[in-house]
Amino acid sequence: MKTSPFLYIAITTLILITITVMSAMDFPFGWVFYLTVLGQVFLVVMVYKVLTDDYKTDKTFDHFYEDRPIEPLELRAENETEKFRL
Repeated sequence: MKTSPFLYIAITTLILITITVMSAMDFPFGWVFYLTVLGQVFLVVMVYKVLTDDYKTDKTFDHFYEDRPIEPLELRAENETEKFRL
């Protein structure tokens, strides 16, 4: 079974939030340091997993955002007969 990259994103996010809380609460330097190193390792693994994920889509930049579709804008100059789409 293939692991989703969202699991790596969640773990990395939780580690980095924990580091922030621990440093704000003056935890011992050793704990914060080693958790930071672990967070950096997870960050590299997360980026690798996200970039190598076998994700396919049929969407293009013409679709813009799915929650707010836009219609193509047609511009026509006074002297021109061709349509230009933006």
